[in-house]
Amino acid sequence: MNRILKLAARNLARYWRRTLLTSGLIILGIVAVLLFVSVSGSFKAVMVGQITDSMLGHLQVHRKGYVASIDNLPLNLNIKPKALEKIEQALQALPEVEAVSPRLKFGAMFSNFTETTSIRLNGILPEREMAAMPLLAERLVAGSMADGLVEPGKLLIPELLAKGMKVNPGDTVVLVATNIDGSVNGQTFVVQGILEAVTGPGGRDGYLHMDDARTLLRLADNEVNEIAVRLKDIDTLQRTAAQLRAALAGVVNPQGQALLDVHSWDQLSPFANIARMIDLLDLFIRIMLVGIVLIAIMNVMIMAVYERIREIGTIAAIGTPPHRILGLFLAEGLLLGLVGTLIGTALSLLLVYALNLWPVSFAFGREVVVLAPAIAVGEVLWIGLIVVLVAVIASLQPAWKASRMDPITALRHV
Repeated sequence: MNRILKLAARNLARYWRRTLLTSGLIILGIVAVLLFVSVSGSFKAVMVGQITDSMLGHLQVHRKGYVASIDNLPLNLNIKPKALEKIEQALQALPEVEAVSPRLKFGAMFSNFTETTSIRLNGILPEREMAAMPLLAERLVAGSMADGLVEPGKLLIPELLAKGMKVNPGDTVVLVATNIDGSVNGQTFVVQGILEAVTGPGGRDGYLHMDDARTLLRLADNEVNEIAVRLKDIDTLQRTAAQLRAALAGVVNPQGQALLDVHSWDQLSPFANIARMIDLLDLFIRIMLVGIVLIAIMNVMIMAVYERIREIGTIAAIGTPPHRILGLFLAEGLLLGLVGTLIGTALSLLLVYALNLWPVSFAFGREVVVLAPAIAVGEVLWIGLIVVLVAVIASLQPAWKASRMDPITALRHV
Protein backbone atom coordinates (compact mmCIF):
# COMPACT_ATOMS: atom_id res chain seq x y z
CA MET A 1 0.00 0.00 0.00
CA ASN A 2 2.82 2.40 0.87
CA ARG A 3 4.48 1.68 -2.48
CA ILE A 4 1.25 2.44 -4.35
CA LEU A 5 0.84 5.73 -2.47
CA LYS A 6 4.45 6.71 -3.24
CA LEU A 7 3.95 5.94 -6.93
CA ALA A 8 0.68 7.91 -6.91
CA ALA A 9 2.37 10.90 -5.27
CA ARG A 10 5.19 10.75 -7.83
CA ASN A 11 2.72 10.67 -10.71
CA LEU A 12 0.84 13.67 -9.31
CA ALA A 13 4.14 15.56 -8.92
CA ARG A 14 5.04 14.83 -12.56
CA TYR A 15 1.88 16.61 -13.71
CA TRP A 16 2.13 19.32 -11.08
CA ARG A 17 0.27 22.03 -13.01
CA ARG A 18 -2.82 19.87 -13.42
CA THR A 19 -2.53 18.65 -9.82
CA LEU A 20 -2.27 22.23 -8.58
CA LEU A 21 -5.32 23.32 -10.57
CA THR A 22 -7.42 20.40 -9.35
CA SER A 23 -6.32 20.86 -5.75
CA GLY A 24 -7.13 24.57 -6.06
CA LEU A 25 -10.70 23.78 -7.12
CA ILE A 26 -11.14 21.42 -4.18
CA ILE A 27 -9.64 23.97 -1.78
CA LEU A 28 -11.97 26.65 -3.13
CA GLY A 29 -14.97 24.38 -2.62
CA ILE A 30 -13.93 23.45 0.94
CA VAL A 31 -13.37 27.10 1.88
CA ALA A 32 -16.70 28.17 0.39
CA VAL A 33 -18.63 25.47 2.25
CA LEU A 34 -16.94 25.85 5.64
CA LEU A 35 -17.14 29.64 5.56
CA PHE A 36 -20.80 29.57 4.58
CA VAL A 37 -21.62 27.00 7.25
CA SER A 38 -19.80 28.98 9.97
CA VAL A 39 -21.15 32.42 9.00
CA SER A 40 -24.72 31.29 8.33
CA GLY A 41 -24.67 29.25 11.52
CA SER A 42 -23.53 32.33 13.46
CA PHE A 43 -26.29 34.47 11.93
CA LYS A 44 -28.89 31.81 12.70
CA ALA A 45 -27.66 31.39 16.29
CA VAL A 46 -27.69 35.16 16.92
CA MET A 47 -31.21 35.64 15.60
CA VAL A 48 -32.61 32.55 17.33
CA GLY A 49 -30.94 33.72 20.56
CA GLN A 50 -32.46 37.19 20.24
CA ILE A 51 -35.93 35.76 19.74
CA THR A 52 -35.82 32.98 22.32
CA ASP A 53 -33.76 34.73 25.02
CA SER A 54 -35.55 38.07 25.01
CA MET A 55 -39.16 37.32 23.98
CA LEU A 56 -40.47 33.84 23.29
CA GLY A 57 -38.43 31.35 25.25
CA HIS A 58 -37.73 27.92 23.77
CA LEU A 59 -41.20 26.52 24.53
CA GLN A 60 -44.59 27.98 25.37
CA VAL A 61 -47.70 26.44 26.91
CA HIS A 62 -51.20 27.79 26.17
CA ARG A 63 -54.82 26.76 26.28
CA LYS A 64 -55.89 25.04 23.06
CA GLY A 65 -57.05 27.61 20.52
CA TYR A 66 -55.14 30.49 22.11
CA VAL A 67 -52.33 30.65 19.52
CA ALA A 68 -54.86 30.66 16.66
CA SER A 69 -56.43 33.81 18.11
CA ILE A 70 -53.32 35.30 19.73
CA ASP A 71 -53.64 38.57 17.78
CA ASN A 72 -56.79 39.28 19.79
CA LEU A 73 -55.15 38.27 23.10
CA PRO A 74 -58.36 36.62 24.36
CA LEU A 75 -58.87 36.51 28.12
CA ASN A 76 -61.48 33.77 27.91
CA LEU A 77 -58.70 31.26 27.15
CA ASN A 78 -56.74 31.86 30.34
CA ILE A 79 -55.11 28.92 32.12
CA LYS A 80 -56.87 28.44 35.46
CA PRO A 81 -55.01 27.88 38.77
CA LYS A 82 -55.50 24.08 38.86
CA ALA A 83 -54.19 23.62 35.33
CA LEU A 84 -51.34 26.04 36.05
CA GLU A 85 -50.31 23.96 39.05
CA LYS A 86 -50.21 20.78 36.93
CA ILE A 87 -48.11 22.53 34.29
CA GLU A 88 -45.63 23.73 36.91
CA GLN A 89 -45.35 20.22 38.32
CA ALA A 90 -44.76 18.72 34.86
CA LEU A 91 -42.05 21.29 34.12
CA GLN A 92 -40.32 20.71 37.45
CA ALA A 93 -40.08 17.01 36.62
CA LEU A 94 -38.12 17.73 33.40
CA PRO A 95 -34.36 18.11 34.08
CA GLU A 96 -33.88 19.89 30.73
CA VAL A 97 -35.91 22.91 31.91
CA GLU A 98 -33.87 25.83 33.25
CA ALA A 99 -36.51 28.48 33.95
CA VAL A 100 -40.26 29.04 33.63
CA SER A 101 -42.11 32.36 33.42
CA PRO A 102 -45.93 32.61 33.57
CA ARG A 103 -47.41 35.59 31.71
CA LEU A 104 -50.73 37.38 31.45
CA LYS A 105 -50.93 38.95 28.00
CA PHE A 106 -53.61 41.45 27.09
CA GLY A 107 -54.31 44.50 24.99
CA ALA A 108 -55.02 47.97 26.38
CA MET A 109 -55.34 51.62 25.43
CA PHE A 110 -52.27 53.68 26.29
CA SER A 111 -52.70 57.41 26.94
CA ASN A 112 -50.27 60.22 27.79
CA PHE A 113 -53.30 62.45 28.62
CA THR A 114 -53.19 64.13 25.21
CA GLU A 115 -53.00 61.18 22.78
CA THR A 116 -54.17 57.59 22.91
CA THR A 117 -53.01 54.45 21.12
CA SER A 118 -53.15 50.69 21.59
CA ILE A 119 -50.50 48.60 23.30
CA ARG A 120 -49.83 44.90 23.89
CA LEU A 121 -48.80 44.12 27.44
CA ASN A 122 -47.29 41.24 29.38
CA GLY A 123 -48.04 40.87 33.05
CA ILE A 124 -44.97 39.11 34.49
CA LEU A 125 -43.28 38.01 37.68
CA PRO A 126 -40.00 39.96 37.26
CA GLU A 127 -37.55 37.47 38.79
CA ARG A 128 -38.94 34.55 36.83
CA GLU A 129 -39.08 36.53 33.57
CA MET A 130 -35.46 37.58 33.98
CA ALA A 131 -34.42 33.95 34.50
CA ALA A 132 -36.34 32.78 31.45
CA MET A 133 -35.41 35.78 29.22
CA PRO A 134 -31.77 36.66 30.04
CA LEU A 135 -31.45 39.09 27.09
CA LEU A 136 -34.55 41.11 27.94
CA ALA A 137 -32.64 43.53 30.18
CA GLU A 138 -30.19 44.24 27.33
CA ARG A 139 -33.02 45.76 25.30
CA LEU A 140 -33.33 48.67 27.75
CA VAL A 141 -32.48 51.93 25.94
CA ALA A 142 -33.73 54.40 28.56
CA GLY A 143 -34.76 54.24 32.20
CA SER A 144 -33.55 51.81 34.83
CA MET A 145 -33.91 48.22 36.02
CA ALA A 146 -31.95 48.76 39.21
CA ASP A 147 -34.77 47.61 41.51
CA GLY A 148 -35.95 44.76 39.30
CA LEU A 149 -37.13 44.18 35.77
CA VAL A 150 -40.34 46.12 36.37
CA GLU A 151 -41.61 47.43 39.70
CA PRO A 152 -45.25 47.48 40.84
CA GLY A 153 -47.05 50.55 39.51
CA LYS A 154 -44.55 50.98 36.64
CA LEU A 155 -44.27 50.03 32.96
CA LEU A 156 -41.68 49.04 30.40
CA ILE A 157 -42.86 50.25 27.00
CA PRO A 158 -41.52 49.68 23.45
CA GLU A 159 -39.28 52.33 21.91
CA LEU A 160 -41.50 52.97 18.88
CA LEU A 161 -44.50 53.74 21.08
CA ALA A 162 -42.42 55.99 23.35
CA LYS A 163 -41.16 58.02 20.38
CA GLY A 164 -44.57 58.25 18.75
CA MET A 165 -46.26 59.37 21.96
CA LYS A 166 -43.28 61.49 23.15
CA VAL A 167 -43.13 59.60 26.46
CA ASN A 168 -39.98 59.41 28.60
CA PRO A 169 -39.03 57.44 31.72
CA GLY A 170 -40.66 58.96 34.77
CA ASP A 171 -43.75 60.16 32.89
CA THR A 172 -47.20 59.21 34.15
CA VAL A 173 -49.51 57.46 31.70
CA VAL A 174 -52.91 55.77 31.77
CA LEU A 175 -53.81 52.21 30.78
CA VAL A 176 -57.41 51.35 29.99
CA ALA A 177 -58.25 47.66 29.53
CA THR A 178 -61.41 45.71 28.80
CA ASN A 179 -61.99 42.97 31.35
CA ILE A 180 -63.17 39.46 30.61
CA ASP A 181 -66.75 40.41 31.46
CA GLY A 182 -66.71 43.34 29.02
CA SER A 183 -66.36 46.11 31.60
CA VAL A 184 -63.61 48.74 31.32
CA ASN A 185 -61.04 49.65 33.95
CA GLY A 186 -58.32 52.32 33.96
CA GLN A 187 -55.21 52.84 36.04
CA THR A 188 -52.26 55.25 36.07
CA PHE A 189 -48.69 54.02 35.79
CA VAL A 190 -45.21 55.51 35.72
CA VAL A 191 -42.93 54.66 32.79
CA GLN A 192 -39.91 52.90 34.30
CA GLY A 193 -38.04 52.14 31.08
CA ILE A 194 -38.10 51.98 27.30
CA LEU A 195 -37.24 48.79 25.42
CA GLU A 196 -35.62 48.49 22.02
CA ALA A 197 -37.84 46.78 19.48
CA VAL A 198 -36.76 43.34 18.26
CA THR A 199 -37.82 41.53 15.09
CA GLY A 200 -40.52 38.96 15.73
CA PRO A 201 -43.69 38.46 17.76
CA GLY A 202 -43.48 40.15 21.13
CA GLY A 203 -40.71 42.48 19.98
CA ARG A 204 -42.96 45.53 20.52
CA ASP A 205 -44.74 44.46 23.69
CA GLY A 206 -44.78 46.35 26.98
CA TYR A 207 -44.33 44.82 30.44
CA LEU A 208 -45.89 45.39 33.84
CA HIS A 209 -45.95 43.52 37.13
CA MET A 210 -48.30 40.52 37.29
CA ASP A 211 -50.13 41.99 40.32
CA ASP A 212 -50.83 45.20 38.39
CA ALA A 213 -52.09 43.22 35.39
CA ARG A 214 -54.53 41.26 37.53
CA THR A 215 -55.73 44.44 39.25
CA LEU A 216 -56.24 46.21 35.94
CA LEU A 217 -58.14 43.23 34.50
CA ARG A 218 -59.99 42.62 37.82
CA LEU A 219 -58.91 38.99 37.96
CA ALA A 220 -59.36 37.46 41.40
CA ASP A 221 -57.75 34.10 40.57
CA ASN A 222 -54.15 33.26 39.79
CA GLU A 223 -54.77 33.07 36.03
CA VAL A 224 -52.26 33.32 33.17
CA ASN A 225 -52.58 32.74 29.44
CA GLU A 226 -48.99 31.91 28.52
CA ILE A 227 -46.09 30.05 30.12
CA ALA A 228 -42.64 30.63 28.60
CA VAL A 229 -40.03 27.93 29.14
CA ARG A 230 -36.25 28.23 28.81
CA LEU A 231 -34.20 25.07 28.32
CA LYS A 232 -30.65 24.40 29.45
CA ASP A 233 -29.76 23.27 25.93
CA ILE A 234 -31.78 24.26 22.86
CA ASP A 235 -30.65 21.05 21.12
CA THR A 236 -33.03 19.15 23.44
CA LEU A 237 -35.98 21.22 22.22
CA GLN A 238 -37.91 18.61 20.26
CA ARG A 239 -37.37 15.84 22.79
CA THR A 240 -38.39 18.04 25.72
CA ALA A 241 -41.45 19.33 23.84
CA ALA A 242 -42.58 15.75 23.19
CA GLN A 243 -42.06 14.83 26.86
CA LEU A 244 -44.01 17.88 28.01
CA ARG A 245 -46.89 17.15 25.63
CA ALA A 246 -47.06 13.60 26.97
CA ALA A 247 -47.00 14.85 30.58
CA LEU A 248 -49.83 17.35 29.92
CA ALA A 249 -51.99 15.00 27.86
CA GLY A 250 -53.95 14.10 30.99
CA VAL A 251 -55.04 17.71 31.60
CA VAL A 252 -58.50 17.79 30.01
CA ASN A 253 -61.55 20.04 29.93
CA PRO A 254 -64.99 18.98 31.26
CA GLN A 255 -65.74 17.35 27.89
CA GLY A 256 -62.68 15.10 28.26
CA GLN A 257 -60.69 16.86 25.51
CA ALA A 258 -57.05 17.91 25.83
CA LEU A 259 -56.90 21.36 27.39
CA LEU A 260 -53.34 22.49 26.66
CA ASP A 261 -51.02 23.03 23.71
CA VAL A 262 -47.21 23.03 23.74
CA HIS A 263 -45.46 25.06 21.02
CA SER A 264 -41.76 25.37 20.27
CA TRP A 265 -40.36 28.78 19.33
CA ASP A 266 -40.19 27.90 15.62
CA GLN A 267 -43.96 27.31 15.59
CA LEU A 268 -44.54 30.82 16.92
CA SER A 269 -42.02 32.97 15.05
CA PRO A 270 -41.91 33.81 11.33
CA PHE A 271 -38.10 33.83 11.59
CA ALA A 272 -38.27 30.03 11.64
CA ASN A 273 -38.85 30.21 7.86
CA ILE A 274 -35.61 32.17 7.46
CA ALA A 275 -33.81 29.58 9.59
CA ARG A 276 -35.16 26.81 7.36
CA MET A 277 -34.04 28.72 4.27
CA ILE A 278 -30.53 28.99 5.74
CA ASP A 279 -30.51 25.21 6.25
CA LEU A 280 -31.68 24.71 2.65
CA LEU A 281 -28.94 26.98 1.30
CA ASP A 282 -26.45 25.04 3.41
CA LEU A 283 -27.59 21.82 1.71
CA PHE A 284 -27.27 23.39 -1.76
CA ILE A 285 -23.74 24.60 -1.00
CA ARG A 286 -22.75 21.08 0.07
CA ILE A 287 -24.21 19.63 -3.13
CA MET A 288 -22.21 22.23 -5.09
CA LEU A 289 -19.04 21.12 -3.30
CA VAL A 290 -19.70 17.49 -4.22
CA GLY A 291 -20.22 18.55 -7.84
CA ILE A 292 -16.97 20.54 -7.92
CA VAL A 293 -14.93 17.67 -6.50
CA LEU A 294 -16.61 15.04 -8.66
CA ILE A 295 -16.11 16.92 -11.94
CA ALA A 296 -12.58 18.11 -11.13
CA ILE A 297 -11.26 14.71 -10.02
CA MET A 298 -12.98 12.75 -12.78
CA ASN A 299 -11.66 15.14 -15.43
CA VAL A 300 -8.10 14.88 -14.11
CA MET A 301 -8.18 11.10 -13.84
CA ILE A 302 -9.67 10.63 -17.33
CA MET A 303 -6.91 12.84 -18.76
CA ALA A 304 -4.30 10.94 -16.74
CA VAL A 305 -5.48 7.62 -18.16
CA TYR A 306 -5.60 8.99 -21.71
CA GLU A 307 -2.11 10.52 -21.54
CA ARG A 308 -0.54 7.42 -19.94
CA ILE A 309 -2.00 4.66 -22.11
CA ARG A 310 1.43 3.40 -23.24
CA GLU A 311 2.71 3.60 -19.68
CA ILE A 312 -0.27 1.56 -18.50
CA GLY A 313 0.38 -0.97 -21.28
CA THR A 314 4.03 -1.26 -20.23
CA ILE A 315 3.35 -1.95 -16.55
CA ALA A 316 0.59 -4.38 -17.52
CA ALA A 317 2.95 -6.19 -19.94
CA ILE A 318 5.61 -6.73 -17.27
CA GLY A 319 3.08 -8.52 -15.08
CA THR A 320 1.43 -5.83 -12.92
CA PRO A 321 -1.98 -7.26 -11.97
CA PRO A 322 -5.14 -5.25 -12.84
CA HIS A 323 -6.04 -4.66 -9.18
CA ARG A 324 -2.63 -2.99 -8.64
CA ILE A 325 -3.23 -0.64 -11.58
CA LEU A 326 -6.73 0.05 -10.25
CA GLY A 327 -5.29 0.84 -6.81
CA LEU A 328 -2.67 3.17 -8.31
CA PHE A 329 -5.24 5.44 -9.95
CA LEU A 330 -7.57 5.29 -6.96
CA ALA A 331 -4.64 6.33 -4.76
CA GLU A 332 -4.02 9.35 -6.99
CA GLY A 333 -7.65 10.43 -6.56
CA LEU A 334 -7.42 9.79 -2.81
CA LEU A 335 -4.29 11.94 -2.48
CA LEU A 336 -5.86 14.75 -4.50
CA GLY A 337 -8.88 14.70 -2.19
CA LEU A 338 -6.77 14.52 0.99
CA VAL A 339 -4.41 17.34 0.00
CA GLY A 340 -7.26 19.60 -1.10
CA THR A 341 -9.24 18.83 2.06
CA LEU A 342 -6.34 19.45 4.45
CA ILE A 343 -5.25 22.73 2.83
CA GLY A 344 -8.85 23.92 2.36
CA THR A 345 -9.75 23.11 5.97
CA ALA A 346 -6.66 24.85 7.34
CA LEU A 347 -7.34 27.94 5.22
CA SER A 348 -11.02 27.96 6.25
CA LEU A 349 -10.17 27.77 9.96
CA LEU A 350 -7.73 30.66 9.57
CA LEU A 351 -10.42 32.75 7.87
CA VAL A 352 -12.95 31.88 10.59
CA TYR A 353 -10.41 32.89 13.22
CA ALA A 354 -9.79 36.18 11.37
CA LEU A 355 -13.55 36.88 11.25
CA ASN A 356 -13.63 36.50 15.03
CA LEU A 357 -10.68 38.87 15.48
CA TRP A 358 -12.30 41.45 13.18
CA PRO A 359 -16.05 40.78 13.56
CA VAL A 360 -18.48 41.52 10.76
CA SER A 361 -21.59 43.48 11.73
CA PHE A 362 -24.58 44.58 9.69
CA ALA A 363 -28.04 46.02 10.19
CA PHE A 364 -30.96 43.60 10.33
CA GLY A 365 -34.06 45.73 10.52
CA ARG A 366 -33.53 47.96 13.55
CA GLU A 367 -30.89 45.66 15.01
CA VAL A 368 -27.13 45.50 14.49
CA VAL A 369 -26.07 41.88 14.20
CA VAL A 370 -22.45 41.05 15.06
CA LEU A 371 -21.35 37.70 13.67
CA ALA A 372 -19.02 35.37 15.54
CA PRO A 373 -18.49 32.50 13.07
CA ALA A 374 -17.70 29.09 14.52
CA ILE A 375 -17.83 25.55 13.24
CA ALA A 376 -17.96 22.28 15.13
CA VAL A 377 -15.18 19.72 14.82
CA GLY A 378 -17.72 17.11 13.77
CA GLU A 379 -18.89 19.37 10.92
CA VAL A 380 -15.33 19.81 9.65
CA LEU A 381 -14.65 16.06 9.80
CA TRP A 382 -17.94 15.24 8.08
CA ILE A 383 -17.34 17.66 5.19
CA GLY A 384 -13.75 16.46 4.83
CA LEU A 385 -14.91 12.83 4.74
CA ILE A 386 -17.46 13.64 2.03
CA VAL A 387 -14.80 15.33 -0.12
CA VAL A 388 -12.32 12.44 0.18
CA LEU A 389 -15.03 9.86 -0.48
CA VAL A 390 -16.29 11.71 -3.56
CA ALA A 391 -12.69 12.04 -4.82
CA VAL A 392 -12.22 8.26 -4.62
CA ILE A 393 -15.60 7.60 -6.27
CA ALA A 394 -14.75 10.06 -9.08
CA SER A 395 -11.49 8.13 -9.70
CA LEU A 396 -13.22 4.76 -9.85
CA GLN A 397 -14.38 4.78 -13.49
CA PRO A 398 -11.06 6.01 -14.99
CA ALA A 399 -9.14 3.61 -12.72
CA TRP A 400 -11.34 0.68 -13.78
CA LYS A 401 -10.79 1.57 -17.43
CA ALA A 402 -7.02 1.68 -16.92
CA SER A 403 -6.95 -1.68 -15.13
CA ARG A 404 -8.89 -3.38 -17.95
CA MET A 405 -6.73 -2.18 -20.85
CA ASP A 406 -5.26 -4.76 -23.19
CA PRO A 407 -1.44 -4.42 -22.93
CA ILE A 408 -0.83 -5.02 -26.68
CA THR A 409 -3.41 -2.43 -27.73
CA ALA A 410 -2.06 0.04 -25.17
CA LEU A 411 1.56 -0.36 -26.36
CA ARG A 412 0.52 0.34 -29.97
CA HIS A 413 -1.19 3.58 -28.92
CA VAL A 414 0.46 6.70 -30.39
